[in-house]
Parts: sequence; C-alpha cells; structure tokens
Amino acid sequence: MTATRTYPHGVTCWVDVTQPDLPAAARFYGELFGWTFTEVAPQYRIATLDGRDVAAVGAADGAAGWHTYVAVDDADASAAAVIAGGGTVQEPPAEAGPGGRAAACTDPAGAGFRLWQARRRPGAQIVNVPGAWNFSDLHTPDVDAALGFYAPLFGWKAVDIPGAGAMLQVPGYGDHLAATVDPDIHERQASAPPGFADVIGGAVPVAAGEAAHWHVTFSVADRDGSAADAERLGGTIVAATEDLWTRKAIVRDPQGARFTLSQFTPPDGW
Repeated sequence: MTATRTYPHGVTCWVDVTQPDLPAAARFYGELFGWTFTEVAPQYRIATLDGRDVAAVGAADGAAGWHTYVAVDDADASAAAVIAGGGTVQEPPAEAGPGGRAAACTDPAGAGFRLWQARRRPGAQIVNVPGAWNFSDLHTPDVDAALGFYAPLFGWKAVDIPGAGAMLQVPGYGDHLAATVDPDIHERQASAPPGFADVIGGAVPVAAGEAAHWHVTFSVADRDGSAADAERLGGTIVAATEDLWTRKAIVRDPQGARFTLSQFTPPDGW
C-alpha cells in the first residue's frame, strides 16, 4: 500500500485551476495529462493519476488561473501572519469540507497564494512524474523583498542552484521525505547540489509588464509531444525553452490559464 504523502508547515502542497467552464477544463486537462476526476464539492473536482490525488479543477467567475497552496499548521494563525507581514487575506480561513481548511492570500507584491491546513486531504499524492505537478515558481519584481515576507511566514530560505536560479527551501524537508514516502531521496540525489532535497519552489524576477504571480509546472515525458497535444486540445504554446536540467513549454489553456510543461533532461552523469 502506498504511503500517504504529507507536507510540513511551509511546503507547497497542492495546486488547482479555476475556470469559468469547469467541464471544458476537465476535458482539456484530462486528455492532456491522463487525469480522471471526482466531484468532491459543488463545482470542484479532484483529479487523480494512477488513483492518487494530483490536482483539481474548480469553477469560478473571472479570469482562469492556477493556484498554489502552502501547507500550514494553523490556517488562522498563518492568515494573521500574512496581514502582519504586509500581505492581504482575500478569502479568510474557512472549512473546505472534511479535506481541510483554506484561505486565499496575496503577498505585498500582489502574487496570490493559498494556505492549506490539512485534515483528510494532505495534498498532492503523486508528484514529479509525467502528468503530475512538478514545481511552483514565484514570479516577483524583487526576490529579496519577497523573501522578507515569506521567510518569517513559512521558514523559507533561498539558495542559488547552478542552472536553475534561486530555489526556495524548507530546511529539513528532505529528511521528512526520507522518513516517510521517499527513503532513498538522499542517496538518489547524492550528486545534486547541496540542499536540493529541501527545495519546495523557485523564485524569479517577473518579466517586464507582467504582474507578480505564482506559476505552476507539470512533468511530462516528452515536451514536444505534450505541447502538440496541448495545441490539438485548443491550447496555445506561448514559449519553448531549454536549460541545463529541462526542456520546457509555456502553455495557455483554452480558457486563458498559463502553466508549464517540463521534460527532465539532466546533465550526463547526474
């Protein structure tokens, strides 16, 4: 039996997308990533991959977009800390059925994120495999100022990893994974940069003319094939890039939400 993946305070734990047309969103992502869906609340469907929770789609008026959730021990206390740190609580902590307690916030630069105090649903149960959530990046006009807000709130620290840029860490997260769902993580990542197992996200300067936001990335086995599938399903390829570790494509889905497809292509000998 597969162990439950749990998330300590400060670790990014879940992603969902809200769109005006929920059935259309489910069709697009279901075909693109092989997800199946179960409605767990009115207008909210949990997506599963190989029978495990991977993400969700929900209905909402306004612009479509992906949301990143951060695990917290106490949503009410963390929401108060958001305000004390100069952020905004757009939707105060509220019960999300038996799954947990959630709040919607923005940081001082205007990037939206969500708090998740888990109960029945601790977060994504399959990650970093084709069709699953891989990463969330903070796009912000001032990385140092952003860390001044997030570090006291979530215990984050930032490190520069060659070829990947500024990475956000929760110290000790790798040890948590080793003690729970991934006992071989330290051995498997022995040749990775120090602290790589503690990484929970990235931080990059926002592009000119672009608002601060959190951006989500999904793993795929073949960037070009998945990009072609996204276009066939009505999406648009905004950009394609390659770096030391990955081949990526930024996609705009048929309702306007942006996300990235990422094929892992590590250096020889990694």
